[in-house]
Amino acid sequence: MYRYGRFLIVVAGIAVGCAGPVNVEQERSGLMARDREWSQTTKDVDKFLSYYASNASVYPPGMPIATGSGPIRDAFTKMTSMPGFSLQWTAAKADISSSGELGYTTGAYQMTMNGATEKGKYLTEWKKQSDGQWKVAEDIFNADAAAPPTPGKHVMLPAARIVWGEAPPNLPPGGKMAVISGDPGKAEPFVIRAQLPAGYKIAPHWHPTDEHITVLSGTVALGMGEKFDQAALQDLPAGGFGVAPAGMRHFFMARTAATIQVHGMGPLAFIYVNAADDPSKQQK
Repeated sequence: MYRYGRFLIVVAGIAVGCAGPVNVEQERSGLMARDREWSQTTKDVDKFLSYYASNASVYPPGMPIATGSGPIRDAFTKMTSMPGFSLQWTAAKADISSSGELGYTTGAYQMTMNGATEKGKYLTEWKKQSDGQWKVAEDIFNADAAAPPTPGKHVMLPAARIVWGEAPPNLPPGGKMAVISGDPGKAEPFVIRAQLPAGYKIAPHWHPTDEHITVLSGTVALGMGEKFDQAALQDLPAGGFGVAPAGMRHFFMARTAATIQVHGMGPLAFIYVNAADDPSKQQK
């Protein structure tokens, strides 16, 4: 019962057969016993795998489906070779078709490897073989907790390696910009820096995503609203931090020469309240 990873939604159909009368309660009890028997074999690879039908499929989260004896053996062998591997499970329920040819068990499992323990639930579909023995046809499982996030790429950028360029055309001229990490033009996290001369202004605008601003040097000022109002500006000196929520109309001014750092989720866009304020649309 190879099971770990993220949630998978499973619909298990129970076929209705045309065979003679079946003692459903007896078959259900037998299937529960078969599952419990299987749960005691995890330290014996050959015995464990003998419970799978030759054309069975296992659905490991984050990996391709393993179908057939060879791929299932490879997958389970890799898992059991992990340091500290252990696997236990307990069936909580079983049911069978009226024909007595198909059935399923479901319950909870606990697996430990590489020093981490995962708890989850499973659903296993069984099929009765020609010799009357139950074997696993489909084995599906998922963890109770969400998988930990994939670590991002490590970034270290000494000041000497920061490359400064002109601000994009939809910002007023005079500023310099450097991309620290990510790509502000794509739907991904980014960090940029801007060097701004004293008096640098950005007309009322808004962003489609939240933008987080940290003042590294100098003093800048921010105001909220759809018209540039000098009296509404609030100063943000070096070390200060501000957030411009998505959709919030605001305007900006550098009180002194300043360097700011902006981070958020791209794509970064400046949408001006008055389209005529967009420098990229102004005639030169």
